[in-house]
Amino acid sequence: MKKKYSVLLILVFLAVLPLDAQCAMCRAVLESEENVSQAKGVNNGIVYLMAIPYILVALTGFYLYKVYSKKKTVKKT
Repeated sequence: MKKKYSVLLILVFLAVLPLDAQCAMCRAVLESEENVSQAKGVNNGIVYLMAIPYILVALTGFYLYKVYSKKKTVKKT
């Protein structure tokens, strides 16, 4: 039970951290312009696009864990 809370705490902590995901070229071009909100928008878009594959892999892993853990409990009875 404590392990679940520690994992949840780590995930919440990581969600709060500011992330800079731009490559060096994109950052240089966007920061050289005066439109700072456009640079922030591009950075947020990159972070969201980067997060989707990780979420899909985590959901797939969780699903597989649930399926295989049910099969093991059925065989024991």
